[in-house]
Amino acid sequence: MSAPDIPIINTAISKQSQSVMVDFVEVTGATSYVLRAETADGSFFSEGLTTNSPGVITGLQPYTDYLFSVMSVNGGGRSQPSSQISAKTVLPPPQLNSTSPSNSSILVAWALVPNAMLYSYTVSRDNTLQLNRGNTTDVSLDLGGLDAGVSYCITVNGWSPDGVPGDTTTICQITRPSTPQSVLLRGVLVNGVWGVSVSWASVQGANQYVATSSSGVSCSSALSPCVLMVGGCGQVLYTSITAINQAGASQPSSPISFNTNPCPPDPVRVNVLGGGNCSLVWNSTSYTDYYTAFFKRDDGMEESCNTTSTSCSFHCSCGYSYLLSVFSNNQAGTSPLGPVLNETTVPCCPGDVVVWAPSPETLEMVWTPVRGADSYQTWAVVTGVPDVICNDTSSTCVLSSLTCNTNYSVTIIPCTETHGCNLSCSPQTHETVPCMPAVVGVSQNSSTSIDVTWNGSNIAADYTAIATNMQGGIHTCQSTGASCTVTGLLCGSSYTVSVIAATAAGQSIPSFSVPFEIAPCCPDNLTVTQVTQALSNVSWSVASGAQSFHVSLMSPRGSAKCHSLQSSCLIGCITCGTNYTVSLEAISPSGKTEPCTYHSFSSSECCPSGIRLYKRSNNTLRVQWRAATTLSNYTAKVSGSGRSYTCSPGPGGSTCDVADVTCGNVYSVVVAPVNPDTTVIPFCSSRIYSDGSFGSAKKRPALENLLTTTKITVLPFDGGSPMIKSSDR
Repeated sequence: MSAPDIPIINTAISKQSQSVMVDFVEVTGATSYVLRAETADGSFFSEGLTTNSPGVITGLQPYTDYLFSVMSVNGGGRSQPSSQISAKTVLPPPQLNSTSPSNSSILVAWALVPNAMLYSYTVSRDNTLQLNRGNTTDVSLDLGGLDAGVSYCITVNGWSPDGVPGDTTTICQITRPSTPQSVLLRGVLVNGVWGVSVSWASVQGANQYVATSSSGVSCSSALSPCVLMVGGCGQVLYTSITAINQAGASQPSSPISFNTNPCPPDPVRVNVLGGGNCSLVWNSTSYTDYYTAFFKRDDGMEESCNTTSTSCSFHCSCGYSYLLSVFSNNQAGTSPLGPVLNETTVPCCPGDVVVWAPSPETLEMVWTPVRGADSYQTWAVVTGVPDVICNDTSSTCVLSSLTCNTNYSVTIIPCTETHGCNLSCSPQTHETVPCMPAVVGVSQNSSTSIDVTWNGSNIAADYTAIATNMQGGIHTCQSTGASCTVTGLLCGSSYTVSVIAATAAGQSIPSFSVPFEIAPCCPDNLTVTQVTQALSNVSWSVASGAQSFHVSLMSPRGSAKCHSLQSSCLIGCITCGTNYTVSLEAISPSGKTEPCTYHSFSSSECCPSGIRLYKRSNNTLRVQWRAATTLSNYTAKVSGSGRSYTCSPGPGGSTCDVADVTCGNVYSVVVAPVNPDTTVIPFCSSRIYSDGSFGSAKKRPALENLLTTTKITVLPFDGGSPMIKSSDR
């Protein structure tokens, strides 16, 4: 890639004293341009980079001739410098200073700018509204007729001999504020110190105000008002206000005279006139037009009295404290607070007395404090002689060591140090709470209730027996006597039992608790399952509070029992075909028992005896047995050679036949009763029989080996072939 073409400069113009703007023709392929400035004598040389035209080169000296050239730049390098063009920087800006000699004028001055033949200026208000412009050969401007407290901006530049305007500079100056008007003075108290509040109308452009008094005291504030702390009453002050901003202070306002408020009367005293009437009296004060007396009662009620004399009367009721004060008044205002009297009249009897009995030997009472009382005496009387006396400054009292369930006459007497005690207050009768009862006995009434008895000597008392279990569950019963029954208890649970007595005075302390255990619960479900003809399994559900169980099966033919720590047990010696009464006794760890009765249980019919198997003609076998009863139903099952045959006679029958059997086999025979629901009793034993056609006697020892130690019997029947019978199996 080769360097780009050489640019051509159009113009070089200076509008600021330290820079020149060079306008040139951009060339194709250039990515940037280098601006070069140098003096003809070579004493100054500088280059700057720009990406397009025009470009500005800075760092130059004011009013100086320079030669400018441009080089184009790309990846191939720089071009040759363009033809040079000369240009001169403009004059530097004047260095301005400004002041505001008055609230209507501004003076602007600057140092002489070298080579400047003339100066131009522009005046604008608040840097927005142009007011004036002109030329001058002087190095200062005296601007008059301006508004007070307004900011003006002045822009100045010099002109070179060749008529080129120089660099500009601007300075903004605010005029001094105008003199504050509408000055008002008012006496005030600040933290108990006498002062004069000075207020005024704000003026434009002021950011601070200073009030000065003839006593040498001053105050300042950005806003009206401020307070002159003169520190005394009965003075004459002359005060003026000055407004201040950045330009300086305004002319002070005309002094205003002010007479301070009068001093308060001192001393002040109260005369008690009797009949609930009092008089407030004081000495006269100078420079006072009239007096104001204030009577403030401690319940918030206030009265006042305006008079030109030195006394005021007021009504003073019993049981009140009064704050009494007097102020002097003149045209300047009211005096500071003088002496304040605190006068208390004889206290009234307390009202809103609330008495309650927190314990059997105590009466606690509280009342509304009465006005003027310094202390209270509380008397508790039983037989005309004070039994207990409480003396306290508080409006509450606790009378201790009293007798439970007893009426006391209670009187609250207010007292003052100056007037003694008010003995005319009426007594009230109050009763202490009942005495604590004692539990005499607790017995179980049913599986869910207990009987509670107690002794108590309280008069007209209601009693509540409370049973509380380990989980916090509470059951109660009430009675005006000495016993009641608590119901709704849980079997198998432990309770603590206590008794509380109650009267209109309150509740007694609960009696000492007595533990009691309810007998265990009966299982919700009990099941009897026959395992064999003489053995049954009894099982039951969980029973709360039970540790062990006694189970009994009772019948006229006998009984069977078991004792278990589990939820089931096996009972033997059961007679078949017998109806039993089932009962269970749940036993707690402490030996509490609960009898439980359930539905009856009938054992199954007895398995038949004397079972015989006979071979008949036409491949038929007959099964015969001895029935336990004449009404029993039976079914016979004969199995052999992988086949099974069943037969069932009618009710009470004891024989049945099976046909199409295979000769020469060994047969397993089971005869079992059939239940009314058609199910077959599963535990009757089977017997093994073999056909006599198995072969000769020489082969029978092999049969004996098959049946192990079996006993062989030959049974004839109706001329049929004999069968070999083994022992039961």
